[in-house]
Amino acid sequence: MSSITGLMRLASRVICLIVIAWFVVFVVNQTSTASTHQQNEVTDGTSLAANESSASAAKHEGTLHRTLDETANALTSPFAGVVSGSSSEWTIHIVKTLLALLVYGFGLAFLARFLRVRV
Repeated sequence: MSSITGLMRLASRVICLIVIAWFVVFVVNQTSTASTHQQNEVTDGTSLAANESSASAAKHEGTLHRTLDETANALTSPFAGVVSGSSSEWTIHIVKTLLALLVYGFGLAFLARFLRVRV
């Protein structure tokens, strides 16, 4: 039974690392495009839509980034209902990240400790 608890702890850590990396990539993308967005707002408000579409296209260029997005979205999809009423990307990502860390990080680790004590 110790191999199952060890596997659960490993899965907990890997899932937490994936979710944290997903959030860090989101933050980096948002902060890097914020300056360009603000400059476009100041100079010409009409070019905003074109720049946002090019930024979202550039966001999904890399295979690693796309894989990270798909994996993290699959892991956080059970929490989508909690943030379904929000239109803020920041709120959605923060809440989904915190819930995933709580459930997968604390929950799986607690379950592994519980099983180790019981067996």
